[in-house]
Amino acid sequence: MFVIQGLDPASFTRYFTLSDAELAAKGARRVHADGPGYPCRVSLVDAAPGDELVLLTYAHHDVASPYRASGPIYVRRAAAMRAEDIDAIPPMLATRLLSVRAYDAAGDLEMADVVPGAELAGQIARMFDEPAVAYLHVHNARPGCFVARVNRHPGAF
Repeated sequence: MFVIQGLDPASFTRYFTLSDAELAAKGARRVHADGPGYPCRVSLVDAAPGDELVLLTYAHHDVASPYRASGPIYVRRAAAMRAEDIDAIPPMLATRLLSVRAYDAAGDLEMADVVPGAELAGQIARMFDEPAVAYLHVHNARPGCFVARVNRHPGAF
């Protein structure tokens, strides 16, 4: 069993109160979805055309390890609740080519693979079959952007 989690919306609400100049000073920007391709990292859904989002740098792997990493993410203003999908793949992930990275408890990379989103559940199970794997990160394979963290479900594996 596994849990795919979006990011905590409380970490991003302040960005929506900032002016465009204040966002720019933080290396972020306000955007409006004009079509597909704006995946929200809180709700794990694609933004609808016209949705307001903030594009910002996020430290998705904030660990004391050489594998510490950050990158660009989108967050929708309307994303009030963190996604938490138990043993289910959010539709946003099911249609993309994904990079799945498995880390140990120290934040070091154990293994990685690229899979179509339709095969993500099987890849998660295979990676969690390895006892050293503590958690997974899912990224969009082509642009490389972080999408979500996957944890073992309590009591599973």
